Amino acid sequence: MPRGRYSLHDLHDHTPLGEEHFHCAPGPSGWRYVSQTTAPSGDHLGSVDLTLDELGRPIRLELHTASWQVRGAALEGVTWVRTDPSGTHATEGNVRAHAFSGTSPAFLIATARLLRLTPTSPSTRLRVVTFTDPVLAPRTVDQSWALVNSEAHPTDNGPLTVDTYEVSALDTGEQHTVHIAGDVVLSAPGVELEELGSPPSDR
Repeated sequence: MPRGRYSLHDLHDHTPLGEEHFHCAPGPSGWRYVSQTTAPSGDHLGSVDLTLDELGRPIRLELHTASWQVRGAALEGVTWVRTDPSGTHATEGNVRAHAFSGTSPAFLIATARLLRLTPTSPSTRLRVVTFTDPVLAPRTVDQSWALVNSEAHPTDNGPLTVDTYEVSALDTGEQHTVHIAGDVVLSAPGVELEELGSPPSDR
């Protein structure tokens, strides 16, 4: 069960945004990721609880921040309910999309597991609903993913395969690179793996 810590940074000026303490593991239904996020001051910011089925589809998502929470799942596309902590104000949403996204590295792993790309696969287009911090506002985004390299690196625990993805935002043309080993993000825009207590699980 990989367990560790990511540091999160602003995409533009690299200002530290906090840390995400996580653990994740494959299970009988697919894969689950649970984390707590903290501010640079150490204050609690929120949490992520994401469960995928064996095909990489989100069967349960719970996001929490100080002011909002979201619960969602793959249902006729993706469906979610966004509420304030008291539950007084709730809005439902549904989009013909493939997956959820957000600032957590969990969503990068989830997309990679959903697409199951190989280095010979063509670029694959998908639509995601991303939730923006700190208010968890939903936004529909079209992306293109390509696995451009898959390379085994020797470690004390045997070879570690690192997959390099090129991800493009189709509305802006902006491209970035994501490095993933199993079910752990090694690096991505705004994300750095700072600590890992056990090796990644196989993809």
